[in-house]
Amino acid sequence: MTLSSYYGVSADQVHRYAGREAQLARVESLVETNGPGAGSRRLHLDTGGGLAVDLHPDRALDLGRVTFAGVPVAWLSPTGIPGGAHQDSADAGFLKTFGGGLLATCGMDTFGPPSTDEGREYGTHGRFGALPATIETVRIRRGKIRVVGTIRQATVFGENIEVRRTISARVGGHTLRVTDEVTNRGDADQAHMVLYHANFGWPLLSPESTLEIAADERIGIDEYARAEMAEWGRFHEPTAGIAERVYRHDPPATEAGSWSRARLTNPTLGISAEVRFDRATLGHLYEWKMLGEGTYVLGLEPSNCPTITGRAAARAAGTLPVLAPGETVRHRVEFAFARLGSEAA
Repeated sequence: MTLSSYYGVSADQVHRYAGREAQLARVESLVETNGPGAGSRRLHLDTGGGLAVDLHPDRALDLGRVTFAGVPVAWLSPTGIPGGAHQDSADAGFLKTFGGGLLATCGMDTFGPPSTDEGREYGTHGRFGALPATIETVRIRRGKIRVVGTIRQATVFGENIEVRRTISARVGGHTLRVTDEVTNRGDADQAHMVLYHANFGWPLLSPESTLEIAADERIGIDEYARAEMAEWGRFHEPTAGIAERVYRHDPPATEAGSWSRARLTNPTLGISAEVRFDRATLGHLYEWKMLGEGTYVLGLEPSNCPTITGRAAARAAGTLPVLAPGETVRHRVEFAFARLGSEAA
């Protein structure tokens, strides 16, 4: 369903039926007044086609709670989603304010566990996801919803990375696209590691759910994953005390076009969620399978680096991506939802 034929009405006739665009789709601007996110900005985007998304400008314009066809699809952690100013970026402090949500961006100069690289300490998953965005555009026009913001990760005598993030969807659609234009504004080469940490939870994720990922190679990152390579796409009931499993899936180079995808389907609910990513710059997909009690989550995480054990390890392995001064790279990730038997719009 698109605005060209919205509920059976052509675009040039919609004005006869609807008083304003917000009757069909909207982006509401809010400020949290209570709880972990008190004082933080939030945008609520509703496509009018069954997809509703919370955007968090004070956390790099990442994605929080998401519903499709009334079903919650994103995992939310016990911490809630606090404002970015509360994040402790040292060592493993990331976990104290890791709220989950559909997207928690890790980077832009490191991800993975804490490490020390060339004399500087880097915390778990970097600090980008705790930085505030400057919102430039919130617009619904000609059947398209568009939110644009700029995030600057900078340090005096250090990195100067600018990210222009565009979040877009079609009115009446079921697909959300995140486009990041990452530019090195510094005068020296800049390491650039990024991981798009997408987090799916119950009830979309359940023992009945199935996962499809085409790959030329699959690698178990930890000992538990290596011992259960055949189990990467299978799920069970929440289990107390279970350890996480992390896998890396390298998509086929022969896959049609430059887009690769992973699909999570819940046949009982009759819906699916698909993560699509442009492998021209995001050539690897990590899977975080954590089936604990309260931490019952599947992470599907496109990335530009085949090393997930920290920045120092990436440098040592010769896999550390680098941007030259003034260089820009564009990353694209889509989240597409569908009812079984229909296509995502």
